[in-house]
Amino acid sequence: MPTRSRDSRAARDQRISVRVSARQEQLLRHAAAAEDRTMTDLILDSAVQHAERVLADRRWFVVDDEQWAAFQAILDAPLPTKPDNRLVATLNRPSPFAK
Repeated sequence: MPTRSRDSRAARDQRISVRVSARQEQLLRHAAAAEDRTMTDLILDSAVQHAERVLADRRWFVVDDEQWAAFQAILDAPLPTKPDNRLVATLNRPSPFAK
């Protein structure tokens, strides 16, 4: 039996409804039965794993040595002596989070 993630043991107090075709439901039922799991566990674990991958792709970037060297060169380059007017305007704008 597959190991359950830490989140699958947490109390489930929210509901998500989805509509599926008869073929999709049958496929999910067969897959859940093949792993001796409930459809809820199968669907939820798959969806959470996919969501984690999607979000990781937006946080973790892989570059080759040449790209890394170019990135470091940009970081090490001296700052411009004249500030960018767009950046100054953005920094002077009131924060939407300040109340």
